[in-house]
Amino acid sequence: MIPAALLTAATAPADAKRPADKRPNILVILCDDLGYSDLGCYGGEIQTPNLDRLASQGLRFTHFYNTSRSCPTRASLLTGLYPHQAGIGRMTFDDGLPGYRGTLSRNAVTIAEVLREAGYTTSMVGKWHVAETPLRPDQRDWLNHRVFHETFSDLCNYPVNRGFDTHYGTIYGVVDYFDPFSLVEGEVPIREVPEGYYITQALSDRAEQEIRQHARSDRPFFMYLAYTAPHWPLHALPEDIEKYKDTYTVGWERIRQERYERQRQMKLFGQAEDFLSERQFNDRWEENPTAEWDARAMAVHAAMVDRMDQGIGQVIRALEETRQLDNTLILFLSDNGCSSEVCQDYSPGENDRPDRTRDGREMVYPRKKEVLPGPETTYASLGAKWANVANTPFRYWKAKSYEGGVCTPMIAFWPKGMDRRLKGTITTEAGHVMDIMATCVELAGATYPERYKGA
Repeated sequence: MIPAALLTAATAPADAKRPADKRPNILVILCDDLGYSDLGCYGGEIQTPNLDRLASQGLRFTHFYNTSRSCPTRASLLTGLYPHQAGIGRMTFDDGLPGYRGTLSRNAVTIAEVLREAGYTTSMVGKWHVAETPLRPDQRDWLNHRVFHETFSDLCNYPVNRGFDTHYGTIYGVVDYFDPFSLVEGEVPIREVPEGYYITQALSDRAEQEIRQHARSDRPFFMYLAYTAPHWPLHALPEDIEKYKDTYTVGWERIRQERYERQRQMKLFGQAEDFLSERQFNDRWEENPTAEWDARAMAVHAAMVDRMDQGIGQVIRALEETRQLDNTLILFLSDNGCSSEVCQDYSPGENDRPDRTRDGREMVYPRKKEVLPGPETTYASLGAKWANVANTPFRYWKAKSYEGGVCTPMIAFWPKGMDRRLKGTITTEAGHVMDIMATCVELAGATYPERYKGA
């Protein structure tokens, strides 16, 4: 559990009689493949004023851990169990082995299932990615929206059948940001999105809308807001990319050093004076033949983080304007470190990677960096060098059991419930995504069941 000394509001035992409106709302915001140092409050140059505000008025963790991959982290966070116990030791494919069945186990309960039983309204907005997603013979056409199927996985594994009253978002893990595959409203697939759609903005808009609706209820809410950003493909809005068009032209070495110096100045790791790991690449930016492409790639990554932060600002304003902010616990974290994957090397049209847009335009996987990333017709990723920068001061990245893979920035914010002396502080207390379930159960005055619906 997140150390009790850090969250000091009194909680009643599960059988105590108390007005439901005294219990806090709980908002868990999970982003996807964020680098440890991407946020301003963790040393980054990306404009994240809203998350920086939560950090300045809340608590930052330096040693909070995930499981280094998307699906296992989500399974562990949602259930409070080790990912293998929850049924997803690796990805959402059934490997036929205990712990590797690729979908949330029926022997596990979710936070939403427990809190709904305790009287909470529960909602999810965003990426699920904890249900088995078997491949179909017409997978390529399905990914390209050329054929239609009613379900993306067994309906019993959808969020609305695992404790959430509502869900708007995607079932699969990787999506085209402008026209996402596997988008659903509850159990109903959304067949088309409006012109100008961008999923990060759509998720923020929906979260804001639901928060305003929750304000009209006398029940507290639990919301799980799971962004797809900034997971590849590198898709961003032109106006957001424009902000960073020149930022990364100075190269890998300088950006990494500048992030580290800011971390030192903010004493992110206390009095430690030398905590930067050895750089993993000796490539000099001045000798980089694809510098223009690489600078653009990181600019798009930054733009994706920036747009997510803007959306989080919408959510915060909605909480303020409906007078819910003071008694809302907000937890922000990432499912793993920044990714080193080079999706240009993947086979387009397979698994969850489309090769054409809905209207038939080819999606270019720029193996030779021949087209700049950003628009829908490209399918690119950062690669290892920028991932090393994004995860400053650590080594390695997503899918590795080094700090760069498993250590996430984590912000806890709760004006009414947190000791005021902790406002704006940094803690070295260790935590893990498993702890979130226990924390939610205690704060809700709920009871973790010995049996749930016969299982």
